[in-house]
Amino acid sequence: MQRVAILSDIHGNLIGLDACLADLVAQGGSDAIVAAGDLCLDGPRPKKVLQRLEEIGAQCLRGNTDRYLGAVGEEPFAPAESARVAWTRKQLGEKWLAWMRELPFALRIGDEQNELLVVHANPSNDEEHLWPDADDATLERLIGEERAQTIAFGHLHLPYVRHWHGRMLVDVASAGLPKDGDPRACYALFTERDGGWEVKHRRVPFDVKKVATQLADCGIPESAELIATLRRHRYKRLKGYIP
Repeated sequence: MQRVAILSDIHGNLIGLDACLADLVAQGGSDAIVAAGDLCLDGPRPKKVLQRLEEIGAQCLRGNTDRYLGAVGEEPFAPAESARVAWTRKQLGEKWLAWMRELPFALRIGDEQNELLVVHANPSNDEEHLWPDADDATLERLIGEERAQTIAFGHLHLPYVRHWHGRMLVDVASAGLPKDGDPRACYALFTERDGGWEVKHRRVPFDVKKVATQLADCGIPESAELIATLRRHRYKRLKGYIP
């Protein structure tokens, strides 16, 4: 039996990450820590986040924004995103960019009879969100062939647990950029039990004002937009549903 902490979507927010790690210690720690992608783009401390993950021995996966940072060749980004990618690459340097190119797409924990699969967005790709109300056709297309009975992911910054066709789908949400109407960071603790995995989401307050100040002062392009996203802590499309 083992206990696994899974964080995702840190987005260069070292303060949010450290708050989650401190909470994990207070919860008794874990046997492993997994960072499920989108580690450092769009935040004020991208390199320090990667250094912290290395320091704690986290197992890291590649998210879509990590793939953007490591891409070589044509980059079909919007101008603002291109500028932030360029700024972040400069902050990281070639050593960390090379490290990001080697990150795996997925991680499997446990034996086949009780397997926990960790991915960034879904088992098929790193771009499509798994919304909590996704229809059967979407889930069949993205998950239908997957053998693992427990699937953990991020990308969509909304924490939820859903049971579908004998599988437990767990969105661990975001440790650095919450978007569900709650300004606290989020991660999830998974505990292996006979016959399955038990999951508990943890919500952790962090100093949003300090992160906003870091964004304003660090030199990242379009910082005002990033600060607004951080302070809004909700998806624009859900403003009528999330107070």
